[in-house]
Amino acid sequence: MTTNSPAGTPNTPAETPVSLPDGRPVPHLTGDERAMLESWLDFHRATLELKCAGLDDAQARTASAEPSTLTLLGLVQHLAEVERNWFQRVAAGLDVPPVHEDGTGYTLDPGRGLDEALGIWRREIARGRELCAGLPLDHIGRVAEGPVPGMEVSLRWVLIHMIEEYARHNGHADLLRERIDGVTGA
Repeated sequence: MTTNSPAGTPNTPAETPVSLPDGRPVPHLTGDERAMLESWLDFHRATLELKCAGLDDAQARTASAEPSTLTLLGLVQHLAEVERNWFQRVAAGLDVPPVHEDGTGYTLDPGRGLDEALGIWRREIARGRELCAGLPLDHIGRVAEGPVPGMEVSLRWVLIHMIEEYARHNGHADLLRERIDGVTGA
């Protein structure tokens, strides 16, 4: 049964998907910890995709404001790298190369448009889901490189980190989209 909280927000069982009018999934408000974490991550992934909806390649390459060179296309590519790093390299322990040439995703390839970048990003999400589906939240992965090589983190930590990573970059995406065509919100 779906009930409404005092604020009018639906409270649904973890297994009942609900979508916002813009199509994004409503994160679970009750239920299993893993389902909650994954639903919040899916919400933020959908928010990034919504920020890119309806843009052409030139718009997706528009930088926010000088001196920044940050673009929505660069954010999508960067988050494909982030997905690969935390789910494939750290959680699953795979030795996989970077998705993009520069390893960060921020550098734009003149031949790669938004549709291609979104396709790559979606594939990285799917691969990470596949690899982590059977792992418990307490599964320990190891950071191979970066400022803290060898650091051990749980899958729970990775999911929480990914939620904050997307939330931070979705704030950037808000500003970028507003700069491009004035669209705000979501």
